[in-house]
Order: sequence, then structure tokens, then C-alpha cells
Amino acid sequence: MTVPTPGRPVRGSNTGRPLMAALDLFGRRWNLRIVWELRNGPVGFRALQERCDNMSSSVLRQRLTELVETRLVTQQPDAAYLLTDLGRGAYQALRPLDRWSAAWAAALEERRES
Repeated sequence: MTVPTPGRPVRGSNTGRPLMAALDLFGRRWNLRIVWELRNGPVGFRALQERCDNMSSSVLRQRLTELVETRLVTQQPDAAYLLTDLGRGAYQALRPLDRWSAAWAAALEERRES
């Protein structure tokens, strides 16, 4: 399976518009979670695997390879993984969605209580 990149056909877009490529990349299981877990700094492979609910090592390796290839993550000489500037930008873009989802959850809880 090819890694979604702008300018190449991706799920939902034959033209590979950048937004559609990003949605395809982040729509792959675990990619958003990996970016989220790396938000506070470098994390080693095993620690990242634990933070991601002990996902299989083969899936984690595949997802990290995709994120490195798309320049969102880099691997340091000590083997820890770290967000690049692009990866930190992706995390920053997710923060409003995180705030919205908390408000959504609160609204649903409020509705259940009434």
C-alpha cells in the first residue's frame, strides 16, 4: 500500500489534493494516535507501543515508517521517535478538534443526565 502524499491519487481524491492526502494519511488506524503520543517529545519504540494500547509491533513499525516517509516523524540517533516541525504543525491542528470533542462529550453527558 502506498503512503498518501499530496499530488498522487488517494482515497477520496484522484487528484491528490493536499487535504485529501492528509485525511487519507490520518484516517489510517493509529497514525493520529502516534502523533498525539509524540506531542510532548521523543518516545522510544516500546514506550510508544505501550502508550498506544500495546498495538502490535509490526503495525507500529509500519505506521512509523509511513509517518517518517511523510516527514511528520523522525527517528533520533538514540532510536527514539520525535515529531518534526510538520508533525508539530499537525498536532497543533488537532488541538481545536480535541477541545471540540471535549465539549461534545460534555453536551452528550448533560443530555443523558436530563
